[in-house]
Amino acid sequence: MTPEIRILAETKLMGKHMKMSYANNTTSQLWKSFMPTKKLISNAIGSNLHSMQIYPTLFQYENFNPNLEFTKWAAIEVTNFNVIPEGLETYTIKGGLYAVFLHQGPASAFYVTFTKIFTDWLPKSEYEVDDREHFELLGEKYSNTNPNSEEEIWIPIKLKK
Repeated sequence: MTPEIRILAETKLMGKHMKMSYANNTTSQLWKSFMPTKKLISNAIGSNLHSMQIYPTLFQYENFNPNLEFTKWAAIEVTNFNVIPEGLETYTIKGGLYAVFLHQGPASAFYVTFTKIFTDWLPKSEYEVDDREHFELLGEKYSNTNPNSEEEIWIPIKLKK
C-alpha cells in the first residue's frame, strides 16, 4: 500500500453537512439529502464528489473513539461562491500535503483499507497525521456497493518531528 504524496491547493466546495459519529453514522441520510440538490450547482468543477470529515481534534487512530462527533460533508468542488442555491452551504479546504490512497471495493470494505493506512503505512512512514480536513474523492469509478468500485482516500499529513 503506497500512496501518492500530493500538495492540494485551496479547494472551494459546495454541499451539505451533518454532525455525526461513527457509532451513529448518518452518512447515507446526508448523501440522500445532497444528491437531489447537486443539479442546482451551476459552477461545479467536474463531477467528482467529496465526502469530507472534519474532526474536532487531531484524528488519532490509536485513540479511536466511535462516539466522537465530527462534521461530515457531501460536496462538489466549485469555481466560486457567487451563487449559492438555497439549502446548500460552502466550505474551503485549506489545502496542504496529503497522502492519497486508492480504495478498491465496496464501501462496506472501506474499514480494511482505512485500518491498513493507520496501522501499517503511517507508522512506517516519515509522516504523521496533520490536523486538517480528511476526505474521499468519489469519481466515475465509484459505486457504493460495487466490488469494482474505486475511491481516493486523502489523509492530511506532515513530516514527523
